[in-house]
Amino acid sequence: MLHTRGNYQDFFGVGAMKITVADVEYVARLARLELTAGEKEQFAGQMDAILGYVEKLKEVNTDGVVPTSHAVPMENAFRADEVRPSIGLHNALANAPDRSGSFFAVPKVIE
Repeated sequence: MLHTRGNYQDFFGVGAMKITVADVEYVARLARLELTAGEKEQFAGQMDAILGYVEKLKEVNTDGVVPTSHAVPMENAFRADEVRPSIGLHNALANAPDRSGSFFAVPKVIE
């Protein structure tokens, strides 16, 4: 369900907007997105609400909480690094759609 900026402000207690439509336009341009005027307004409100929520989280007392703690005990699932033989060139290129000698051949993407 999509929320309007007003609903976010009421829920999170967000005051004046920090994210402007110009900020949304800048991010959209970087992401090469075309947005309607309504979407720009909507995303400005949503992004501002997210920042407002982060501000509220800063009020939480985190003294004594380890930054990487988890709700349940966890063990490191990584294996130890050890030198092993590679799969070899033939196996690495076995499913390649096209190859050029000992390399993957790919279509040219820059004219």
